Amino acid sequence: MIRANENYQKLQASYLFSDIAQRVALFQKNNPEAQIIRLGIGDVTKALPPAVIAAFHEGVDEMAKDTTFKGYGPEQGYAFLREKIAAHDYQARGADISSDEIFVSDGAKCDTGNFQELFAGDIKIAIPDPVYPVYLDTNVMAGRTGVFKEGRYQNIVYMDCVKENNFMPQIPDEPVDLIYLCFPNNPTGTCATRAELAAWVDYAQENKALILFDAAYEAFIRDGDLPRSIYEIDGAARVAVEFRSFSKTAGFTGTRCGFTVVPKDCTVFSGKGEPISLHGLWHRRQSTKFNGVSYPVQKAAEAVYSPEGQKQITELVSLYLENADIICRTVEDLGFGYAGGKNSPYIWVDGQGRDSWEFFDLLLNRASVVCTPGGGFGRCGKPYIRISAFNSRQNVVQAMERIKEAL
Repeated sequence: MIRANENYQKLQASYLFSDIAQRVALFQKNNPEAQIIRLGIGDVTKALPPAVIAAFHEGVDEMAKDTTFKGYGPEQGYAFLREKIAAHDYQARGADISSDEIFVSDGAKCDTGNFQELFAGDIKIAIPDPVYPVYLDTNVMAGRTGVFKEGRYQNIVYMDCVKENNFMPQIPDEPVDLIYLCFPNNPTGTCATRAELAAWVDYAQENKALILFDAAYEAFIRDGDLPRSIYEIDGAARVAVEFRSFSKTAGFTGTRCGFTVVPKDCTVFSGKGEPISLHGLWHRRQSTKFNGVSYPVQKAAEAVYSPEGQKQITELVSLYLENADIICRTVEDLGFGYAGGKNSPYIWVDGQGRDSWEFFDLLLNRASVVCTPGGGFGRCGKPYIRISAFNSRQNVVQAMERIKEAL
């Protein structure tokens, strides 16, 4: 008989954002006149920048002619895009990353979820709490986490991110093999300093560990003293993989394009302790399981790096950061504690004793505003909600007015 992967039975309920969608759908059914404002899921609302659209059209037009038609492309991405990424995002910031260390994909969510396939089933994993659910759930599916007990999986090293440590994951007091980090953080909005990242790189080198570094929100960092890539830290290329996305930077949430950096110096080990090229493993995995991002989408992504594209995406990011500032001011006026909102599109709000789902229901029912319950990100998130700045200025202002009235 065909048998199921029983690790899926260990997953807790359904995916967080599916739960939110179900609650919102029920509320809308019972309140058809309500005008819901969504500040929950991190989905952008502004259209793709004009430079991106023009390049998209150009790519589609090329596909319409036999002389310029493109069939299967390289699984790792077209050279024209990889070279722009390497030059602009890394070499310009002093990071020695070459174009052939970049793998273009259909998004950071897929890559962060898929990358764990490269590792042994019995490795020790350290994950922040609260955390983006994909990091944890994909390891549950792979059977690494053990049983779920008292709100946590028994084989995971949880790094509590709480108010007392400024919502920063602390280096474990035991050796671990794989470390998930995300800065600017989703969901708390916190950012790591160079010194904090350097401490993680040192730890990884000392313990022969690997860091999976999610930098999907790096474009929101406006503080020049904060690193935008882990490769700005000496030695990181030997112990870290970095994930990035065009989704929040340039509005590609519905277009799907991102990339992963796997340096050639990055090493994992066999059971006998023999070094193995992680770059080679990921190259083999992608060549087998992935057929690449479509040519028009990669043409559109390349346009992000044009002078016009850079100007336009800077304006987009600025708009969302200004939204975040409006949200922060409202939260302060109401007397709530919070983190994030600076160098980040997310605001992590203390519920003042409320459970996060209770706070979610309160805002939905009294203000018709959707947030994200912090409890969906882990046990340490239960007293918090996450508010997203991804919406129009008009909707953000109106949502804040409704929240003030409701609270």
